[in-house]
Amino acid sequence: MEKIKRLGLGTMSMCRKNKEGAVRTIHAALDAGMDLFNTGDFYQGGESEMIMGEAMQGIPRDSYFLSVKFGALPSPEGRNYGLDVTPHHVKGYLTYSLRRLNMDYIDLYQPGRLDTEIPVEAVVEAIAGLVSEGYVRNIGLSHVTADELRRAHAIHPIHTVELSYSLIERDIENDLIATAKELGVRVLVHGITAKGLLRDDILDKALCVPAASPLLQPAYKEKNLELVYAVKAIADSRGMTLSQLALAWALSKYSDMQCLAGTADPEHLQGFIAGLQFSFTDKEIKDIETAISAEKVSGNDSQTVVFTNGVWTVK
Repeated sequence: MEKIKRLGLGTMSMCRKNKEGAVRTIHAALDAGMDLFNTGDFYQGGESEMIMGEAMQGIPRDSYFLSVKFGALPSPEGRNYGLDVTPHHVKGYLTYSLRRLNMDYIDLYQPGRLDTEIPVEAVVEAIAGLVSEGYVRNIGLSHVTADELRRAHAIHPIHTVELSYSLIERDIENDLIATAKELGVRVLVHGITAKGLLRDDILDKALCVPAASPLLQPAYKEKNLELVYAVKAIADSRGMTLSQLALAWALSKYSDMQCLAGTADPEHLQGFIAGLQFSFTDKEIKDIETAISAEKVSGNDSQTVVFTNGVWTVK
């Protein structure tokens, strides 16, 4: 696999007020040889899908792979207030996505989260019906356990599992990555900048924007900035940025993993692309993981968001 194929473009931040920059970012990704694009019907209340559809007009449909998530319920204020992955509703969500995208099919369709009251098998069966009708080419899952992945795969082959993964969120190393490899399921990760701690502008923003990262709130800021500086020293020694280090760390650990670069800025995207030139040895990986880890970060409670009986719960 070419290195560029290991990087996908995440479009969560793409909205109408920055449509021009968003479209330029999508085209820059295509020009660089990227072919994986990730969106969701709840991203910016559907605006992300509309921008993706506009940007892809005139682009051969078989030259890129489009992943779409569904199920989160967005409010007018921009926050998600719930989840609906009811099997009977899946086809309706897909129909709206196809209209906004102005496309005939979606390459990968997946629930953004699972409702613990609805068996994963039932959700996969509903999407499998759309595969048989030709509206969906492949089925994906997002934020699931190894057991849920195995159960879903028994109903219909799962193409990709999308997960959060970073230097301070490494739970998927326990069994999920091994399960995906055993089943032949691709692993796609997002959130590699560690809840914003390893963003390239974080040190500048930390001086004036307390909410630049949830981990830079006053109670955590001093200790966590020490960790950021430690990682930055490693990045500086290699002539790379913080986000490039985060990307190279993930891709060096798992040779078949793909990572999402979430951005609506062409220059920011170019920084991620440039980061593909870097790799780390096992010793360098260990040094990085010693510098920053979940155990060392203040306020980094292990949080799993689930939806049960109409209520979001953080465990």
